[in-house]
Formats: sequence, structure tokens, C-alpha cells
Amino acid sequence: MSLHPTTTGLVLEYDSGIVPPPFSHVFRLALDWSKGNLSAQLDLHYTDREELTEQEIFDEGFSLEDDYRYQGNVPSVWIGPIKQLLQASRWTKKGIDEGGITLTPMEGSKSEGLKIPSNQEEWQLMAQDIIQAIYELEKKEAPLTIQYRKVERELITDLTLTIHFSNREAVILRSDVSKKISWEGAIDLLKFVFMPDYRYEQAKDTPGNKRGSYIECGDGFWHELGKGVVNSHASVDAVGKIKAGFDRLLDAN
Repeated sequence: MSLHPTTTGLVLEYDSGIVPPPFSHVFRLALDWSKGNLSAQLDLHYTDREELTEQEIFDEGFSLEDDYRYQGNVPSVWIGPIKQLLQASRWTKKGIDEGGITLTPMEGSKSEGLKIPSNQEEWQLMAQDIIQAIYELEKKEAPLTIQYRKVERELITDLTLTIHFSNREAVILRSDVSKKISWEGAIDLLKFVFMPDYRYEQAKDTPGNKRGSYIECGDGFWHELGKGVVNSHASVDAVGKIKAGFDRLLDAN
């Protein structure tokens, strides 16, 4: 669509649909950039948990107080990407009965009508990124940090990648030297990081010292790529993409 010059905000509403509890949830994220900054209002609610016992909720890593509300500002660095995605989006009449996201562009307090974007995944990722930015700003969660180790013969090389959603910055650290890298490149790499299967029964508390490539995704557990981390789909070599992506970062730093 062509972005209307008077569009000053956006309301995103998401329903996880057929996803079972305790993961199922809905949220409403209202964004407004009419005053030059980016104000945000988030209402997130987990659904259908009455079907579960408290222990079943705890066993999946959740708590009894996961619902979240926020009203405040998000760094204006997000305004440009939101507008660009809105500009590039197309609408569909296909329903989202099994879950999805809707958009309502706003002109001040006036709605421009509810729309269903055909690029569902892009908008869901955008919403998740902004929610993650809110969590960082509110100290609910720390920036995502991924550690990588490459061992070749006697040479051990370590690198840390930190994703700051709050200000949309990606930083790598090697040998106490930090460097900003492309946000888009970091997010593309991140997609592959969470794509394969991680075999936690093989995970270690410390990185390996034998030849190979190792990764730790922020939870303290180290996995060897190709052994403790394996591709979940034969059509996508995510493990190879992870190795290649981090090796490029090592070579460039």
C-alpha cells in the first residue's frame, strides 16, 4: 500500500489462535508517532490457562502473572521501520481464524479501518520486536546475548553477540573490543539460531575445548553445532547458516 501522509499511528491486534495453553495469548499494541516520538500502549493476556494446573504452567517456564500492560514511549528509531513495513504491505481478505495479526492505521484518533496484512510473519515479528523493546526498557528482560566459540586445533576464538531491541542496535564483542553491526544482518542470523533442534540432554555448563563450533543462547547452556544442535528441516541447513554467519562475524572483527 502507499502510506497515507496523514497516518500517525497503528493498532496491532494478535491472537495466537490454535496454539495450546500455556502458550496461547492475545495482545493489543497501539502505536502513535503524531508528536514525533513513538508512544506505545500494550495489553497482553495469556488465554485458556484455567484448563491447566499451576504446576503444568510452571513446567513450561511460565508463571501465574505473565499478563502484561505498558503505557509509555519507545525509542523513535522504530518509527522508520514501522512506516517502511506499512508501505510495503498488501492486504488480504483471507480470514485468520487459526490465529494471526490485524492492523488498524490511525489518523489521530480516527481509524482508517481494520486490515489483514498478507505478510503476516513480518508483522508478527515486528510486533514481537517492539514488545521485546518494551521489556528491555522496563527491565523485565535483559538484551538477548548469544555466545559463540570456534575451536580449531589449538586456537580458541570467542565472540558475543548482543541484540538491543530497545534502541535497535546489534553489538559484537571479541577480545574486549566491541563493534556495532548491521541490525538487519543480526536479525537474519537470529532467525537461523532459533530454527534448529537443541538437544539439551547433551548441553554443557561450559563451552567445549575440542575442535568444533559451540553456541550459548542466553540460558547458560552450551551446545555443539552439528551434534547438540541439529537441523529440524531437511530443506534448510540452519546449523550451517549459524556457523557461516558467526564465522563471518569473527573474520570481520
